[in-house]
Amino acid sequence: MGPTHSTINQVLETLKSKQQYRQLPKIKHQDQWIVSNNISLLNISSNDYLGLANDKRLQFDFLNYLNEMPESLLPKMGSTSSRLLTGNHEQLQLLEDELLDWYKLGLSEEQRAISQKAVLVVNSGYHANIGVIPALAKLPLTTLILTDTLIHASLIDGVRLISSKQCTYQRYRHNDLNHLASLIQEADDSVARIIIVTESIFSMDGDRADLKALVGLKAKDPRIELYVDEAHAVGVLGRNGLGLAEETQTLEDIDYLVGTFGKAFASMGAYIICNEPIKQWFINQMRSFIFSTALPPVTHCWTRFVLAKMPNLITLRSHLAQLSVSVSQAINNDPNIVYQSPIIPYIVGDNASAVKKAQDLQQAGFYALPIRPPTVPVNTSRIRLVMNAQLTTSDCARLIDQL
Repeated sequence: MGPTHSTINQVLETLKSKQQYRQLPKIKHQDQWIVSNNISLLNISSNDYLGLANDKRLQFDFLNYLNEMPESLLPKMGSTSSRLLTGNHEQLQLLEDELLDWYKLGLSEEQRAISQKAVLVVNSGYHANIGVIPALAKLPLTTLILTDTLIHASLIDGVRLISSKQCTYQRYRHNDLNHLASLIQEADDSVARIIIVTESIFSMDGDRADLKALVGLKAKDPRIELYVDEAHAVGVLGRNGLGLAEETQTLEDIDYLVGTFGKAFASMGAYIICNEPIKQWFINQMRSFIFSTALPPVTHCWTRFVLAKMPNLITLRSHLAQLSVSVSQAINNDPNIVYQSPIIPYIVGDNASAVKKAQDLQQAGFYALPIRPPTVPVNTSRIRLVMNAQLTTSDCARLIDQL
């Protein structure tokens, strides 16, 4: 064994001793159940918020939809190249058009008439976040990027990939708008542009950014642009499922709006909503877009199929909210807690306690997983409980009993 293997093994053993060692689970999926070690466990760890990934009727309807298509229109199974070569197939172009129509459902009539927004579809939220920020930093403008401390790893990686010396980066305390305002005030006149980066629903804590307050800050300084990652809000919040920006009526105030298809949409891929010139800039400068093979046309065909139904899934969104509030109120012993999101952190502290609690929940019939550092801060290890619209009130009552 060479020195590289020896070093790797030592580091891996250290991770094991700290209860931070990751392993790929050996599992099978059966509807809303996870089968692990031949035991069926109710899945409370998935980001399939509306339960569409397990909706067999929806899948059969899609297969019938494909079966009724003329052979010449059937979407291909593989894209075979990037969008800039031969991967920009018809399904992708239709999806972008339909996403823009969906976006406009969340606007007022006056806003629709003057909106200049465009849509760019990419392969994943990770591709979006590691591509957009470095591409924006390439513009010949002295830029300050201000990010919430708890943004997703993909956004952090996007910042780390910035190569421009004209671009600096600072973090503000989580959801602390006073701290953010002070950092903005400290930016001198040499800074031409300030980009505030946040998630709308934070992936580990399940809490919300104050988008209206961020828009208020933006109104006070013409240098400010807003970048909002709606990955965990799309499909979940808003009358049409457009996310927290729709619910707070801030859609048109956000300069770079990122949403994903891999969660509530039960598909794969992501989109960026921005102005048309910025879209063209991304097509020319966004490395994760330029150098990636496009997703298969059949995947985008499925996304379009789900998208057509998304505005009408109000009952599922309402049921999801009710379940989430019930569990959150019970965990926090507070009947006044209001709906934040389907993500409910059950914080236990140290790594060993989180692992033990997950094991206890699994023995009780729930597929729950421990979330530990570096994914979350030290001493905040937790069970990340995730509700989905296929769960019943009795499912949640059993879960509350175990917690």
